Amino acid sequence: MTQPAVKIGVIAEQTGPLSFMGIADANVAKMVVDDINASGGLLGRELALCLEDGATSDTVAIAKATKLIEHDRVDVLLGGIYSSTRQAIKGVVKKSGKLYIYPEQYEGHEADPLIFCTGPVPAQQLEPLVPWLMQTTGAKTFYLPSADYIWPQVMNRKVRDLVDAAGGQIVGEDYYPLDHMDYRETVRKIVASSADVVFNTIVPPGLTPFFEELYNSGFQKRGGKLVCTYFDENFLNLVPAGQVEGLYGCLDYYQEVEDPFSRDLLVRYNKLFPGSAQFTAGSACTGLYRGMKLWEAAVREADTLDQDKVVAALDHAKIAQGPGGPAEMVPGQHHVRMNMYIAQATGGRFKVLKKLGAIDPKEQIIGRL
Repeated sequence: MTQPAVKIGVIAEQTGPLSFMGIADANVAKMVVDDINASGGLLGRELALCLEDGATSDTVAIAKATKLIEHDRVDVLLGGIYSSTRQAIKGVVKKSGKLYIYPEQYEGHEADPLIFCTGPVPAQQLEPLVPWLMQTTGAKTFYLPSADYIWPQVMNRKVRDLVDAAGGQIVGEDYYPLDHMDYRETVRKIVASSADVVFNTIVPPGLTPFFEELYNSGFQKRGGKLVCTYFDENFLNLVPAGQVEGLYGCLDYYQEVEDPFSRDLLVRYNKLFPGSAQFTAGSACTGLYRGMKLWEAAVREADTLDQDKVVAALDHAKIAQGPGGPAEMVPGQHHVRMNMYIAQATGGRFKVLKKLGAIDPKEQIIGRL
């Protein structure tokens, strides 16, 4: 009798405002599952990908997570992009007791025995980027236009602490609904403030009208600096290159990263999935790849799908190769030590300005179930 397949559940935003990110995540999930199956599967069993469209809706994500856990009986659940989506899925996870891996860069502070996070957090993005930016460019004043949910709120508190510590000043901080589209008044206030830096946490769909309005105001032409830590090569497809020329970011991977594994992985992805949904970090592709491979490593170490044993192994799991470099869970924190890079948008591409090396997430120790 053939053993049943190992089921991996993935929620990817294949429709809605984040579909340009979620389609790429779905591609990554397919690629990793195919890779593992091509090398003999896991524990002598084939992997089956149970892929659901989160539709960029927290309500839909809840329904899909419930289906994957209760109907499909997946062995692990991954996915979600918005932090609000993670929190929505978390409710289902807490009720069901299922292991959940969240792949996106986010605000940190997730501390649940059943949740592992495989994207960067503020200690890895903001702590190196903000002081470097201020020192390198001489910037002192920051304006914080923001979407109104947990990720921008927590990120902005961290930015304020870092700017204050470096002798700078926050000259404006505004919050808008996710679907807000008219940023004329916001940009008027930014211009009036004479801010050196706009640190943006507005997200799609409001991102494109905001960037257009900011560019038309002449903010960048007068020497203003634009920062957006989630902005990557996928996002460069959303706006004319000139609108984001000079934008600074800090992520765990950019397509310019030249280590052989990262380069070969990108070539292979592009061959398998030609088109606009690119393999990038801000879109959660790298975190999803990392999460799936760390989970695979944990299952192989545990030599079982028993969830308690897999969780124990995942707590210290490592991969020697991954997008941007090797990665490892920091024991007790359920977050990943990974390589980080500061980059800048130049001529419609991202150029890596500084390789930061491996950085700890500095998250809190998680208690056991």
